[in-house]
Formats: sequence, C-alpha cells, structure tokens
Amino acid sequence: MSKSTSQQQSTSSLPELSTVSSQATNNVQIADTISNPPRRHFTRQRRRLLDNERKQYARMASLHLIKLQQRLPPNARIGLYYDGFGELPTQPILDWCQRLGYLPYLPVVGSFGRTSNGLEDKRLRFVPIYHAKLLNVPTRIHSLGMKQNHHRRLLWAAELDVIICPLVAVDKNGNRMGMGGGFYDTTLGNSYRSGAEKPLKIGWCYDFQVVEQLERQSWDVPLDAIITPSGLRWFR
Repeated sequence: MSKSTSQQQSTSSLPELSTVSSQATNNVQIADTISNPPRRHFTRQRRRLLDNERKQYARMASLHLIKLQQRLPPNARIGLYYDGFGELPTQPILDWCQRLGYLPYLPVVGSFGRTSNGLEDKRLRFVPIYHAKLLNVPTRIHSLGMKQNHHRRLLWAAELDVIICPLVAVDKNGNRMGMGGGFYDTTLGNSYRSGAEKPLKIGWCYDFQVVEQLERQSWDVPLDAIITPSGLRWFR
C-alpha cells in the first residue's frame, strides 16, 4: 500500500469540521472507562497519528476557542506551549491570539535557578511570543526534551489570564495527568489554593485523552476546562 493511500484512509476517519462546530459546549467525548492508565497508553496513541491528522484535529479543536472569549478581557494574556511528543498542535491557539489581539506567552523552565537542596526550581515563568509561527521562535532544548525560548521580560503565571496546559490524560472532573515533572502543579498551586480567579487553567488535547476517572494527589491542580476536537467542557 502506498503512503498516500494509507494517509487517505487514516484521514477519512476524522469527523467533518462542519459537524464538530455544531456540537454543544459540553459535548466532549469521554473514552471507555479507564482508571489510572499508564502514561504510555496515551503517548503511544499520540505518536501513531500522522502529521496531517494532528493538524486536522487541532483545526477542529480551534473552532471552540471562541467560547473562551466571553470570559476574557481585551488584550488578554494567554500562556500556551510548544507541542511535541505527538501532542495536539498549539499553532491554532497562537493564530487565534493574533486574530483577536490577545498577547501570547510561552513557558520557561529553570528561570529561578536551583533550590537550596540543589534541585531545579519547578516554577514556570512566561515569555512573550513575537513571531507568527511557533516554528520561527528561537529555542533551545531543555534537558527534559521541551523546547523553550528565553527573553528578558518574564511574567509570573498569576499575571496571565489563561494558561493552556499540556497533559497526558484528563478525567471528567478536570483532574489532569501531566508528564510527571510537576511543573504546572507547582506553578499553579498557590493561585489555586488561594481561590484566585486567574489564570484560567485550560487543557488542550485529543478526545482519546479524556477518561472517566484519574487518581488525584494532594498536590494536583485540576483544570477549569478542556478543549478537544469535539468541544469545550467547563468543570468549574
């Protein structure tokens, strides 16, 4: 079978954009009941997708970004991230920010140096994006494999209106499974425990990453909403 034929067959299984755009706000599909699945279960599924499939799913998810606008001020500050490891592409989020005049930012790991016991401080800060395409942003590779950009102007998470959070899985109550580094839980823990209204914590993922239930630890910070190709779902 030729590569083009294989891609056509794989892509043909994607939902039509017109169908997805008409779905209700909370009509996010939930995968078959999975409790505390291993991370590799989802990372393998993500990596199986072809590039054109990822882009199509991201376009579908981006149709639901409009539903965030009623909760955002003009010139809202939006934290996003470089997609990698087969994640749902984030370029459509950057495109959306630029169309509406929102200010996009990227996370930086390690800007605080190390803690007193010699470990890397896990709190994230955020740098502005001045490029139309994420591919054009100058980056370096962190030791954990993430791309990141450096800039003198660093913002705290509390200065952002929204943070789009990467995830491996999320359950129907907004409990998020990350990659295990604890960067987002550490960064958002204080604002969550204090009941701060911002930043909104939004997950961005494929529908197969949404499961029935995940085990929650005391340090975990739940999401306020998720956006997938099939819709937007608010948890709180």
